[in-house]
Amino acid sequence: MNNSLKTLYDEHTIIQNALEIAKNAKNLIDKNNEEYELIISELIRFFRVYSDQYHHHKEEEILFPEMAKKNELLADGILKEMFENHEYFREILRAIEADFEEQKYQEASQKIDEYAEALLDHIAVENEELFQSAYTLFTDDELENIYYRFMDLDRDLGETKKKDFTDLLETLTINV
Repeated sequence: MNNSLKTLYDEHTIIQNALEIAKNAKNLIDKNNEEYELIISELIRFFRVYSDQYHHHKEEEILFPEMAKKNELLADGILKEMFENHEYFREILRAIEADFEEQKYQEASQKIDEYAEALLDHIAVENEELFQSAYTLFTDDELENIYYRFMDLDRDLGETKKKDFTDLLETLTINV
């Protein structure tokens, strides 16, 4: 597997792990609100920074535009849909955060479930369709160039910060 797409697949796995923690966190509501608050606040930060800034920006700024150059039909179809999904994810995170700050935990939890379901569907489309298309669109050299651009983006945002987010998930255990 090419490193550029492997990077995205690996990030998807990390995001899926975070989604699982988020869905399970609802079991803490009314049992341990302090622990729930800690976990959800950290996960909101994770989704804003890791999922959006590190992962979605690789797609939006690098992969998707390159794919659109190769195939205009993708730009008006699946790529447009992926961009719209990313914007929806940003909107629902703002709504989750608003509910959370108002201590409307049940509402926040319901939105987290919606977010998780939509993001898991999105990841499946990317993994099973979009990234497979990328293999056919790009040469190995082009994919390697995309990989180096991904690494540049990570470097600009902070590689240590990115690793800190993956390490954070290992510390977020739910004791119910």
